[in-house]
Amino acid sequence: MQKCVGIVGIGFMGQAFTANLLRAGFSLRGFDKDSGRMKEFQDQGGIAASSAAEAARGARWVLTSLPNSAVVREAVFGPGGIAEGAERGLLITDATTSRPEDSASLATELEDRGIRFLDAAVSGTSAMAWKKDLIVVAGGKPEDFEACRPLFDGFAKAAYHMGPVGSGALAKLIINLVLDCNRLGLAEGLVLGLKAGLNMDSLLVALKEGAAGSKTMDQKGAKMIYADYTPESHLTTALKDVRLMLEQGQRFGVPMLLTSIFAQIAQIGVESGYAKYDSSSIMEVLRQMAGLPTVKTDKEERQPFTQPE
Repeated sequence: MQKCVGIVGIGFMGQAFTANLLRAGFSLRGFDKDSGRMKEFQDQGGIAASSAAEAARGARWVLTSLPNSAVVREAVFGPGGIAEGAERGLLITDATTSRPEDSASLATELEDRGIRFLDAAVSGTSAMAWKKDLIVVAGGKPEDFEACRPLFDGFAKAAYHMGPVGSGALAKLIINLVLDCNRLGLAEGLVLGLKAGLNMDSLLVALKEGAAGSKTMDQKGAKMIYADYTPESHLTTALKDVRLMLEQGQRFGVPMLLTSIFAQIAQIGVESGYAKYDSSSIMEVLRQMAGLPTVKTDKEERQPFTQPE
């Protein structure tokens, strides 16, 4: 049991968590409703479980990485859920980008059952996750956070305790807020350069090496200028997250001007057919607004990027 981890949700992030935890010497028993993901999990060296309850049985930690907090609740308390297989003292660490209030409510219910809970969101793309280039921002009791350090060390480069349960989810939303605004600013600048006829490769290098340089440019710059929207996460996920950010702005009475603009751009992108593409596909919305040709969407045959003459 010492290094036994149950993992529930083996998508973009879950696959990367699995690879790093197995490399670190953990024993993994995992569950996902997608049979294809389960096969990939087994190919990596994980043990397939027939349910979330089975994944949790005998584990020291359970790591969840799911689409939203409603799915997390179902995975915990639904039929065959984690709570059915959990022993008292189990630590659930939820890496889902969740609504902070939902995380706090879930923690209270689990505490009544003797199960400990951290909302332990991660910051980084799935590509970064494979390289173990993530950070964890966690909310929960300090002693539970310390008890999870060995697990975090297995798949992340650093972990930070943000406060009580819900604080990790809120910190992740703030990180994503800044990140989304950075990506929108980058896309807007690149579209201006594109329409003006600048050499886009040179412009991107100048942006990276100048005062505006950022990880956003390293991760998404080339994807934007070459219209390579192979998903590291989906635009629908970005839209879901930004709606959660706006909720928190209303909750705390904070103006969310730039975040609101990103939400509208993301909504247009999703409705234009880029739902399952990478979030960098917001570039296409701005290209269209600027009167530039756009690449084909998932509803049509895609065409390669071409710079206007």
